[in-house]
Amino acid sequence: MNSVIQVEGLGKTFGATRAVDGVDLAVRRGTVLGLLGPNGSGKTTTVRVLATLLRPADTGHARVLGHDVVAEPAAVRARIGLTGQYAAVDEALSGTDNLVLVARLLDLPHREARRRAAELVERFGLTDAAGRRVRTYSGGMRRRLDLAVSLVGRPDVLFLDEPTTGLDPRHRNEVWDEVRALATDGTTVLLTTQYLEEAEQLADDLVVLDHGRVIAAGTPAALKAEVGGQRLHVRPLRPADLPAVVASVADLVFPDAPAVDATGELTAAAPEPGVLLRAAERLDAAALPVAELGLRLPSLDDVFLTLTGRPADAPEEEAA
Repeated sequence: MNSVIQVEGLGKTFGATRAVDGVDLAVRRGTVLGLLGPNGSGKTTTVRVLATLLRPADTGHARVLGHDVVAEPAAVRARIGLTGQYAAVDEALSGTDNLVLVARLLDLPHREARRRAAELVERFGLTDAAGRRVRTYSGGMRRRLDLAVSLVGRPDVLFLDEPTTGLDPRHRNEVWDEVRALATDGTTVLLTTQYLEEAEQLADDLVVLDHGRVIAAGTPAALKAEVGGQRLHVRPLRPADLPAVVASVADLVFPDAPAVDATGELTAAAPEPGVLLRAAERLDAAALPVAELGLRLPSLDDVFLTLTGRPADAPEEEAA
């Protein structure tokens, strides 16, 4: 395997909290790896270790492009880019000036720095706003500028830590388009996200973390296949009816207990033909009206609920 990121047994502790606990992962050259997990699962800590922002003080080791992140941090930094959860740009400067500043810090000559800034401004659709101060930018424009800044040095590996947090669907799609283009051009991307649709849209491979440990890995299709076949979905018309709905269908999906997500929708495996009709008859007999009732193929949401017992955006504080 031609892996440009290799992690073995990585561990990181903050006080009494084990934020990362024996993580193994490998990212193939020119692909997008989606790192999934609830808040507090260790995603951001893992990225910060790989980007040399944190030392893995406990166990394991990690290499990026053949360089050990502890022994050779400067060599790693020279070939990576990083976009964090919040835009790391200077609001008092213009978009162009932010890009030129980073280029100069990377030792590009002034003329080359201006040329590179102009390229990125055009690529990310910021030409009309390039001369304005960043404080006047919308959230989507700031995120695009932040991504552009991370590409000034033409990195071989790009770390994207929840890059679309807080963006509306249109701006999220714009960032997705850029990530796809980067991967097509050969950049290796490690993407952390809580948006399962984002992972399915962008990732070639997925690693699921929970409480600092890898609990599943594979392609999106492979992980969905592990969950099983069709899934029964029920959304009560009256939210207060949810416990009664669960009780009504529980034995139809035995031995697996139904899962309930944050929107109040029940999801369960459909182990045998006819479960949809039987569920409809049960609910009708119990006078439990539903807004939705049907069978669907498993989604990444189903994978996540099955693996972790909670949705991807379940609140839990992450150490550091």
